[in-house]
Amino acid sequence: MLETVNKSEKARGPWWQSAKVQQFLKTFGPGIMFAGTCIGGSHLVQSTKAGAYYGFGLLAIILLANLFKYPFLEFASRYTNATGDSIIEGYRRQGKWTLWLYLAITLVSMFIVTAAIGTVTGGLAKNLLGIDALPGYAWTGMSFLVVFGLVAYGKFGVLDKSLKVIGLLLVVTVCTAVAMVVMNKPAPTGYPNSLEVISTPAGLAFTIALMGWMPIGIDMSAWHSLWTQERIKQTGYHPTLKETLLDFNIGYGITVVLAVFFTVLGAYTIYGTGVDIQGLSAVGYAGMLVDMFAGAVGEWSRWVIAIAAFATMFGTCITLVDGYTRSVERTVALLKSDEVEEKPVSKKGNYLMWMLVLIGGSFIICLFFVTNLGQIMNLATGLSFLIAPLAAFLNFKIVYSPEVKEEFRPSKGLKGLAFAGMAFLTVFTGIYLWQLML
Repeated sequence: MLETVNKSEKARGPWWQSAKVQQFLKTFGPGIMFAGTCIGGSHLVQSTKAGAYYGFGLLAIILLANLFKYPFLEFASRYTNATGDSIIEGYRRQGKWTLWLYLAITLVSMFIVTAAIGTVTGGLAKNLLGIDALPGYAWTGMSFLVVFGLVAYGKFGVLDKSLKVIGLLLVVTVCTAVAMVVMNKPAPTGYPNSLEVISTPAGLAFTIALMGWMPIGIDMSAWHSLWTQERIKQTGYHPTLKETLLDFNIGYGITVVLAVFFTVLGAYTIYGTGVDIQGLSAVGYAGMLVDMFAGAVGEWSRWVIAIAAFATMFGTCITLVDGYTRSVERTVALLKSDEVEEKPVSKKGNYLMWMLVLIGGSFIICLFFVTNLGQIMNLATGLSFLIAPLAAFLNFKIVYSPEVKEEFRPSKGLKGLAFAGMAFLTVFTGIYLWQLML
């Protein structure tokens, strides 16, 4: 009998070859692309600054922002699994006014956000190669050109696999740096708590900017929805709701952990040292990041860290360009259709046109309107937070629309968290607007 059982187990093969694992692997991918989008802006830049300015004082805010935004970001992937459509089709079913609103929000933010990430990417490229002859905007322009080539002519599968490799490289690098710095450096002391930070105008402004991209703007939730659609098309497999949410939760979990880790690195290596990072250029900030990691891990790691940091930001640049382009192209196509349930076919020419508009407009901002990195990052992240309550309400409304069957709707606990999240985002937005009027 025992021999029969053993033969049966051998016939089934190892666990990683089981049907469930293979099915999940067909689902896995959009969550990592989502994580890659989050890590570049909110983590590599904003979380590090939070630690550098305020020690561990804003860790509670970082965790709360991740907690209260979670439902609205999750609702987009839930909707796609339930209906087979992206959440942008869900906006269309609410009325064209919702699509117009989403398009306006996207057009206002996409050039600023892409310019911010492109500026940092160019700075990291210049720092990595150490070529000072070219100005910073030239490196940003070259980064945009490479991104255009990869996104325009590469397949979704190529982007999916490359971002998984980039993500693994970053996770290993950051975890190593955190372990080394915690073991070898004294913990920061004397930092303010969250209430003390937000009680000052400068602290509140930074906190809003931090939460704007922590972990990502809610208006960008449509991207995971679109990538989930594309993954289904690529593999020919429509996952269960549990599989789709597992993919999303893995990506989300990575972003939360790394947000804390980058804050720890900023707190241990910069806070209290007197180093001024407020007015650093993109190149200066890139150099500071590499110095911070190298100081934590060891000088031998400088090249590895420089490559990992650039790869991370470059990966974020790719996902931003692809995400914004897909969402605008889909939104415009749906606005042109007269029937609510009509599903326009995406055209490659329209996709390329919108990508050129995005990259061209973003580069113009980098070229003429940026005086320092902090200026453009705070503008981009602050704008994302100001529109967060509205974006959260739309996603909440859509996940409870008639086309979403009862078994696909959120649990009572998640629904309660969503109400708390809308209250949290609305209160902080109101406080920020009130502060601006003083």
